[in-house]
Amino acid sequence: MTDTLNSGVISLILDGTSLPERQLIGGKAWSVARMRSLGLPVPPAFVLTTEACREYFRNGGTLTESMLASVRSGIAHIEEATQRQLGGAVRPLLVSVRSGAPVSMPGMMDTVLNLGINDTSEAAIASETGSSTFARDSHRRFCEMFARIVLKSPIESLSPQADPSEWRTLIAKSCQKAVPTEPFEQLTLAITAIFDSWNGRRAKRYREHQGIDHAMGTAVTIQAMVFGNTDASSGTGVLFTRNPLTGAAIPYGEYLECAQGEDVVSGSHTPVAIERLRECMPGVHAELMRAAQTLEREGRDVQDIEFTIEQGKLYLLQSRSAKRSPAAAVRSAVEMVREGRIDEAEALRRVSAQQVRLLLRPALSANVDTNSEVVLARGEAASPGAGFGIIVEDADEAERIAATGQPVVLSRPTTSPEDVHGMFVAQAVITERGGSTSHAAVVSRQLGVPCIVGCGDGALQGLVGRTVTIDGNGGYVLDGQLRVDQPQEDADPFLRQLRDWAKAR
Repeated sequence: MTDTLNSGVISLILDGTSLPERQLIGGKAWSVARMRSLGLPVPPAFVLTTEACREYFRNGGTLTESMLASVRSGIAHIEEATQRQLGGAVRPLLVSVRSGAPVSMPGMMDTVLNLGINDTSEAAIASETGSSTFARDSHRRFCEMFARIVLKSPIESLSPQADPSEWRTLIAKSCQKAVPTEPFEQLTLAITAIFDSWNGRRAKRYREHQGIDHAMGTAVTIQAMVFGNTDASSGTGVLFTRNPLTGAAIPYGEYLECAQGEDVVSGSHTPVAIERLRECMPGVHAELMRAAQTLEREGRDVQDIEFTIEQGKLYLLQSRSAKRSPAAAVRSAVEMVREGRIDEAEALRRVSAQQVRLLLRPALSANVDTNSEVVLARGEAASPGAGFGIIVEDADEAERIAATGQPVVLSRPTTSPEDVHGMFVAQAVITERGGSTSHAAVVSRQLGVPCIVGCGDGALQGLVGRTVTIDGNGGYVLDGQLRVDQPQEDADPFLRQLRDWAKAR
C-alpha cells in the first residue's frame, strides 16, 4: 500500500498495492509504486504530488509549512526503511530529487542526485565503503548538479583534484550563491527548483510542441540513492524490452560500468551494449531480464527501464512506455496483438497518423554507395530515416536558419534539454558522444527525426556549414544532398496488417 502523509505528499515505501492516480503522483512515482507492488527491487521513495505543485504556485512559489512538515515525515519514512539518516555521521542517507509529470517529458525538467552529502557524510561514506575516491566523486557530482540546476551557476564541471571547500568557493564566486551544507536546506531548495522547472523555457516549449496541458504540473519524487559508481561490481543502464528502432521482440539496452544513470541518459558517456552485463554479472543480467518480462506483461506495452547495480545488487529506478521509432511502434503493436497482449483496437490506437506518415517518408536510396568518399562520419543509428540540410552546432542558430526555410541538421557533442527547440526544427540530429538510450536518441525517436549518436569526439568538427545527408538507418553522415526513395506502403507487412485491421472496422 501507499501512505498519504499530508499536504500533497505520499509515501511510496510500503508494498505499493494501492496505486494512486498517475495524474496525481506523476509517471515516475507511479512506476515506482507499480514496481514495488510487483515485488521488484526498488529503493524507497515518497512523492510531492501535482496538487502540491499547483499549491506551490498558488502560494507564490513558496513551500508551505505543512508541506515542509510532510517532507520531513517522508524523509523519516525513508530513513526507517533504509536504516540511514539524512546528514548522519554514520550510515548517511543520500537521496535523488526527480521531476515527474503525468505524461512523459524526457529531460525537460530537472533532477538533483546525491543530495544530502557534505564533508561529514562524505567522510562517513568513505569509511563505510572503504573508498574515498567514490565518496569524493559523489560529492563532486552533487556540487556540479546543485550549482547548475538550483543555483543557476554557469560552471559546468568541477576539478576532481580540488577539494569540496574549493568547489564551494568557486561556485559562490560564479553566481553569488552558496551551496548549502545542511541537508534539509539542500532538499527544500532542490524541490523548489524542480517545481520551478515546470515553467522553464524548455518545458514550456516542449508542452506547446506536444500539445500538453500547461496546468497539469509536475510531481517531485524523493528516493533513496543507490550508487552505480561505487566499484567495479556496480554500474547503470537502460533496457528496452523490445528494440525501440525496429520493434523486434528482443531486449535492447546499454550499460555503463562504475557510473551513475545521468552519465548514460545525458549522453556525456558512450555506454556499451547490454550484453556486457551478461558477460560480467550473469546472475544480475538474468534477474534484470526476468523483471523486464514482468513489467512488459503487466504494462502490456514496450517498457523503457532505468536500472542501477550497486555492488552486485540490482535496483530498478523507473519503468515507462518506451519512446520508439514509427517502424517500431507499428511492429510492436501488431506483434502484441498476435501474442494476445492487446486487441486490434488497442493496436490501432497506439499508432498515430503522424507515425504512419513518418514511416512512409523518403529513405536513403539503396543505390547510394556508403563505402565511398561521400562518407564524412559514422556513428550509431539511433532513430531511422533520412534527412538532409546544413550542419549547424547551436540550437538557437538551427531555429533561426530553419525559420528562413533552409533545412538544417543539428550537430552537438551531445544534446541536452536546452537543445530541444533546435531538435524540433532539425531535419536530423547527430552527436559525437552518447548511445542509443541518450537524450538525443530518445527525443529524436519521439519526434520521428533521424538521429546518429556516438560519432566520436572531434568527428563532427569542421563540418559546420556543410550540406549533408543523414542516414539514420545505417548511421552515416554523407556529403551533399543525396538521392532518397519513397517507400511503398505494401512493402511493410506490419503496416499492411494495421491497414487491414483499420479497413475491417
